Amino acid sequence: MPAGRTTGRGRRWLLPWALCLGVLLNAAYPMYRHYDFSHSLDTRSYLRLASGRFDSVNVTRRYRLLVPLAAGALARPLAHLGEPTGQPRPAGEWPLRLAFYLVNCTLLAAAGACFFRSARLAGAPAGLAAAAVLAGLSSRWAGYAAGLPLTDSLYLLVFGLSYYAARRGAGAGWAVALALLVGPLAKESFVFLLPWLAWFGRPALRWRGQALALALGVAALAAVHFWVDKAAGAAASASVSNAFAHFENLTYSVRRALSLKGVAELFSIFGLFWGPPLLALARPTGRRALAPVLGWPEATMLGVVGVHLLLSGDLGRMGYLLAPVFTAALALAGQWLLRLRGPGQPA
Repeated sequence: MPAGRTTGRGRRWLLPWALCLGVLLNAAYPMYRHYDFSHSLDTRSYLRLASGRFDSVNVTRRYRLLVPLAAGALARPLAHLGEPTGQPRPAGEWPLRLAFYLVNCTLLAAAGACFFRSARLAGAPAGLAAAAVLAGLSSRWAGYAAGLPLTDSLYLLVFGLSYYAARRGAGAGWAVALALLVGPLAKESFVFLLPWLAWFGRPALRWRGQALALALGVAALAAVHFWVDKAAGAAASASVSNAFAHFENLTYSVRRALSLKGVAELFSIFGLFWGPPLLALARPTGRRALAPVLGWPEATMLGVVGVHLLLSGDLGRMGYLLAPVFTAALALAGQWLLRLRGPGQPA
C-alpha cells in the first residue's frame, strides 16, 4: 500500500480520535475524581474484577473482563507513581480508578472516531461531523462511561464499528471482524446486535468471514466463562438463568418510558441537541437532507437499541447506544440549517 494512502488513512482516524480523547479526558475528569462509589454496585463490581476477585461479583457483570483486565494491567505501573495528594481514597484503589478512567477515555474516543467517520460517509462536512461528535460526547452518559469503572465504552465502540462498517461497505471488513470478535465479550446483549451486523455488514465482510470472526469471539467467551466459573466456584447454568431474568424488566421499562420521568430521561440523553434533527424531520427539505440516515440500517438499529433499553430498564444509559446514528443525523441536520437563507426562502 502506498505510504501516502496509509498516512491519509491514519489522519482520517487519528485526528478525530485525538480530538475526542482530549475532550473526554477533560469532561470526564470530575466524574472520575469526585464520584461517590458507595451507592454504585456496577462500579464496585468492576473494581473487584480488575483486582481478580470473581466470587463476589454479580453474574450479570462477571464475564465482562476485557476492560477490567486492561485496567488491572495498567494499574500496576500506575501504583508505583505514589499516592496522589488531595481527597483521600481507599488504600490501593486509586490506581484502578485512574486506569479505568484512562482505558475508558481511550476506548470511547475510538468510538467517537467511528461516529465521525460514519457521519462523513453519510455526507456531512468534516467540520459539522466533528461538531456533532463533540455534541454527542457532551452527554452525561459519555462522561459516565469514560470517567467511571464501567465497561460501557467498549460496547459503544462495538456499536460504532458496526455502524461504520454498514456505511462504509467494502473496505470495512476489519471493523465487522473486530466487532464480532469483541462483541460477545463486551456485553451479553450483543446477541441482539448480531443479526443487524450480520445483515448490514455483508458488503464489508461476507458471511464466511463473519462466521469465522464470530466463532473466535464465541470461543473466547466460552473460555472466559469456564475460567471465571471455576475461579468463582459458580455453576455454569447461573449465567443462562440470569439472562432470561432480564425479560422481567420489560413491563417496568415500558411503564417508565411512558411516564413523564422516563420521557425526561430519554430527552436528557442528548438534551437540546435533539432539536436540529427533530426540526429537520418536521420539514420536507429537512427530511430530504436527512435521507442518508433514514434508511433501514438506522430504523432497525433504533429497534436494536430499543430492545436493549427495555431489557435493561436503564433508559438513558442504554439509549446512548444510538450515538452513532444520532451523530450522523445531527451533522446532516446542521448542514441543512446552515443552508437556510431566511424567511423568504421556502424550507
